[in-house]
Amino acid sequence: MIPIRDTIPSKNVPVINNLLIGINVAVFLFQLMQGSDMGFQRLVYYYSLVPARYTVPGWADGVTLFHKGVALITFMFLHGGILHLLGNMWFLYIFGDNVEDRLGPLRYTIFYLLCGLTSGLTHLALNAHSTSPTIGASGAVAGVMGAYFLLHPRSRILTLIPIIIIPWLVEIPAYFFLGIWFLLQLFNASWSSGAGGGIAWWAHIGGFICGMVLLKLIDALPSTGITAHLRKSTARKKSPRLQVARPNAEGQDANTHAPIVISPYEALVGTRKMVTIPSGFQRRVFRVNIPPGMETGKLLRLRGQGGIMADGTRGDLMLKIVIQ
Repeated sequence: MIPIRDTIPSKNVPVINNLLIGINVAVFLFQLMQGSDMGFQRLVYYYSLVPARYTVPGWADGVTLFHKGVALITFMFLHGGILHLLGNMWFLYIFGDNVEDRLGPLRYTIFYLLCGLTSGLTHLALNAHSTSPTIGASGAVAGVMGAYFLLHPRSRILTLIPIIIIPWLVEIPAYFFLGIWFLLQLFNASWSSGAGGGIAWWAHIGGFICGMVLLKLIDALPSTGITAHLRKSTARKKSPRLQVARPNAEGQDANTHAPIVISPYEALVGTRKMVTIPSGFQRRVFRVNIPPGMETGKLLRLRGQGGIMADGTRGDLMLKIVIQ
């Protein structure tokens, strides 16, 4: 299952989440710049998480105490290949903005690093004598997914499910998508030894659980004045351009009614949106021009774009303005 997007727009620009993605990409480019397999392996050797360094006396005597400490953080910024990097960063992009929205930039930074650290320690504890290097942001990203699981369980995830050669797009509730993902990690961890297939399954599990626990702990702490100030400066002026408008039972006529969300700024100056209706009639995309000066509750009528009536004609699509 490949997530395409979620249906919960963030209220603020995810500065830290974007920065984390940028750092991971930059580190990967630095890995590629090592110029040889030997240089790449040397970088991974010193800055990856290798459990045996911490548990087996005399193993890797050439690694300093500094490298042992730093590796507990640096391992989560290294990746073994472009697909490894893209997979982790895509999941972080989908789920991270909403978690940062809730915690604020400062607390989200601490949250992310602690999730990554805990995932590494979980892998170390359950694979104490492993000499295989562990790298990747997947444990920290799993923590972000665990927090999202608690914050927005009823959000819907547009998911690509490849069936043989036919791509199938379907909206799945977040609690189901993330629940299936977590069960798959448990299944794979139970049937593999250590980092089976090069994947540290227990690091994913530890990160996911840590994300849920840390969310409750950090969310209980009072936000600082820094967080409030940053939120003012990173607040989004616009709502998402592509929106999913779900028909509701409002109205007793033959027309189709659905909400469309815009920001106060967009209500003032006007905007354009791409709106898709996923149920009630054939899935189509509408280009909607919203004039300036809109107010909550006002209706935009798209003539002939509603559901099919008994006589075979189409009603109108009535989009109700929601400002938030």
